[in-house]
Amino acid sequence: NNLGILWSLRDEIKTAQTYLESAEALYNQYMKEDGNPPLDPSEHFMSEEEKITDQERSKRFEKAYTHTLYYLAQVYQHLEMIEKAAQYCHTTLKRQLEYCGYHPVEWALNAATLSQYYLSKQCFMEARHCLAAASVIFSQAGQVPSAEDNETEQDQQDLRQRKAEIARCWIKYCLNLLQSARKLLEDNIGELDPDRQLELKAQRKKEEDEKEKGRKKAVLFGTSDICDSVLAMEEKVSSVYPLDFQEAREIFLVGQNYVLEAKEFFQVDGYVTDHIEIVQDHSALFKVLAFFEEDYERRCKMHKRRLDMLESIYVDLNPQYYLLISRQLQFELADTYYEMMDLKIAIGNRLEELDSHTIKKINSLAQLAIKYYELFLDSLRNPDRVFPEQLEEDVLRPAMVAKFHIARLYGKLITSDSKKQLENMQTSLEYYTFLVDYCERYPDAARAIETELELSKEMVGLLPTRMERLRAKLCPFI
Repeated sequence: NNLGILWSLRDEIKTAQTYLESAEALYNQYMKEDGNPPLDPSEHFMSEEEKITDQERSKRFEKAYTHTLYYLAQVYQHLEMIEKAAQYCHTTLKRQLEYCGYHPVEWALNAATLSQYYLSKQCFMEARHCLAAASVIFSQAGQVPSAEDNETEQDQQDLRQRKAEIARCWIKYCLNLLQSARKLLEDNIGELDPDRQLELKAQRKKEEDEKEKGRKKAVLFGTSDICDSVLAMEEKVSSVYPLDFQEAREIFLVGQNYVLEAKEFFQVDGYVTDHIEIVQDHSALFKVLAFFEEDYERRCKMHKRRLDMLESIYVDLNPQYYLLISRQLQFELADTYYEMMDLKIAIGNRLEELDSHTIKKINSLAQLAIKYYELFLDSLRNPDRVFPEQLEEDVLRPAMVAKFHIARLYGKLITSDSKKQLENMQTSLEYYTFLVDYCERYPDAARAIETELELSKEMVGLLPTRMERLRAKLCPFI
């Protein structure tokens, strides 16, 4: 173990791996061939009366092996053998609980971090188990202390921060579970597919019990008393895909509670980036909940909540220092206004005739979406306000989607003034043409925006004819 640690401190990870894997093999070989606890090195320097008990020897030997697994988990992480690292991390955490060799706060954070690996693999039951165990073990560290306790101000601050970090892992859990369910349930235009919903509900009834029984054995942490607390914690939130609004709402509410908990510590003052990320997650929770809502008006209200929370942080943000976050917010605000406009159009389509209030609302939402897409595109300009000839890879897709959406938005604006309509069509055509021309100049870009490019080409072909017809109506005598 010590040789493994020394080599890893020298950044010789492969050599460290060799020593630590030898340590692991030694433990397994010894347990197979002998099984009795070996002498502890310190015993060579003790008198007979001081010799330690077999139980203590066993405890020390097992602790040394737990360290082997702990360091191997880190080595595998370094070597980007992520799956193996997660397995070893899980076993380490399990053994630390069994042999009572852990610090509650550190253990809880490691378990919460491991949950994020399981999330990436869509193993929601394992992720939930890690998070529930993290919350239960964290509570052993004492409740977050009050000012009268002996802990220093710094200790209190650290505990509050760790608690908020675990809350953030819970937020990601709720968000990922909802988003994965959405992917399963959406049709080719991103709406909820009722046939798929019924099919999945029937399928779930059959599968779930068997699956849970089988997987539970592999992942349980801790002794029976801890297990009971962990299971009670798990029951507060589902680990199966929500298939309707009611199920989605229950997961959303758990996520929202953790948002409030995380925001208590990560406040704008002092934690700008963290605070904004939490608000973005809150907005994303509303967005995915809206997918499950069938009532368009209520869906609009959810998007309105997103706009309120995002605009309030965007207004106070200095793009000079927070350019990347500023761009993210601009794009998300534009997308949200765009989504609301589509909903208002869908609501309007159900009316006999569009009333002036609905027309005004649709136009207003479209213009606000355009405003934020344009702000995003402006942020890509160089100091001389010139738009780049070739876009960087990381902004290529968002910039193209913004251009495509602006083109569509100009086509959605409702006006009875034919001249104005012609102007909007012209602007729309210019944006569609930009996409087509750009992909002709840089053919590689086409891969990033296949669907948008196809539709743009179609519109570049159609719009001039429509504009000609409109011009003919405007000037019949020329």
